[in-house]
Amino acid sequence: MKFNTKGLNTMKKILIPFTAIALMVTGCEVDKSINDNPNEITLADVDAKLFLNGAQLANVIVQVSHLNRISGMYSGQLVGFTSLYSNIYGYSLSTIESNDEWTAAYSGVVTNARHIQTSAPDDKLLVGISKVLEANAVGTLALLMGDIPYTEINNDVDYPDPVFDGQKSVLSALSTLLDGAISDLGSATSRKESFDIYFNGDKDKWIAAAYTLKARYALANKDYAGALSAANNGISSSAGDMLYIPRGDAAISQGDKNLFFTILAGSRTGDIGNDGSYLLNMLDTSNASYRGNAKTNETARHGYYAIDESSSSGNTGVVAQFEPQPIATFSENHLIKTEASARSSFASGLSALNAYRAWLDAGGRLNAAFDDAANYSYEAYVEADFTSGGMENADGVTKEKALLREIIEERYVSGFGSWMPFNDHRRLRGAGETDLVVPFPLNTIAATSHVERIPHAQDEIISNSKAPADPGLYAKTAVNK
Repeated sequence: MKFNTKGLNTMKKILIPFTAIALMVTGCEVDKSINDNPNEITLADVDAKLFLNGAQLANVIVQVSHLNRISGMYSGQLVGFTSLYSNIYGYSLSTIESNDEWTAAYSGVVTNARHIQTSAPDDKLLVGISKVLEANAVGTLALLMGDIPYTEINNDVDYPDPVFDGQKSVLSALSTLLDGAISDLGSATSRKESFDIYFNGDKDKWIAAAYTLKARYALANKDYAGALSAANNGISSSAGDMLYIPRGDAAISQGDKNLFFTILAGSRTGDIGNDGSYLLNMLDTSNASYRGNAKTNETARHGYYAIDESSSSGNTGVVAQFEPQPIATFSENHLIKTEASARSSFASGLSALNAYRAWLDAGGRLNAAFDDAANYSYEAYVEADFTSGGMENADGVTKEKALLREIIEERYVSGFGSWMPFNDHRRLRGAGETDLVVPFPLNTIAATSHVERIPHAQDEIISNSKAPADPGLYAKTAVNK
């Protein structure tokens, strides 16, 4: 079976189930002729907005599920203790592990998104949202894997086996798609939209999210001026965060839950967590790797990030049952601005970093269980902290280098649960900026190199005659060479 990058057959398989669910749940009215003969329902008979929910749920799988956890293990943020995750933690990663996210991106997001674009071209709100979702899902695969299909997808007739496009060309095309989304949304009118589980039809939040994604892709390409320009229009407060917000019922096992909570509550209890991870060591006041100082107290973030892998019920922090998971956030956007600013101006970079620390000092990135001001402090830095011999410059590098190093470290810590740590580590190594890399260790004694990419999906490799042989975990992608 060919999932993934195909068009018409996949569309029928993916869209109809989501449509059926939406119709049952909403009880929406349909044309009487359809009621007379339900067997004659076609995709054209269904309101385009019903496909939005399916695309967004599929995007959740792409952004915060299995591959996201794997990237955390390859970034010093998570540890695989037993079973499957222990093997993956030891760099034994099969192409099979990419199947679900690949299918979710191409069949769940792109197919639904493009159906919206073709079936409701005049509804600029839905069209704009669908383009942002497509850019988010496909862009994530491109950043993780390198070359992927894009220009020939969703066209079984002309391109039964779509070609794999270069990573840089895909990211460029997605940036253009986001420009189109921004234009569409700019001419749209916000409306309450229950099928939009991210922003409930708020066009301004979608526009900001689109700019944040543009900034993400520019940063990956080391286009720091472009990243700064886009981020200046991106998500400007945590109220605009694009999140997966679980909406299940605590009293029953079914329903939406935090996806990390879900695996710990199921068959993966004890398999994956972060006890002993480099990230937690950095936040542990008793550890030699602790990043705190006279102006920084990380006790609260340590508690919020700590995962009890032995029991889902013991988690009240980042993987609590209903804790939201990040897709595109104020943290990411502001720290893109911070890094990009610091690369051209020490003063601008320091100002941006202090603005972010002020947000942290007000309880940013914590939930109610850990928002105790006695356990965190993020006072403003001053220039002297980064000059030779200063609080953040014990090894006598330039103040510009010391500031950038602190910013990258903050991105590493703030990025827990997102793609930031994995993407940054590969980007900085590719730029030869190893003095900025957060020095988390390799996972095994036998390993000699850090992972450069996530493999292509096995389903695509065996079904697409144009699929190249997967280059493996240690082949640098184009943007990181």
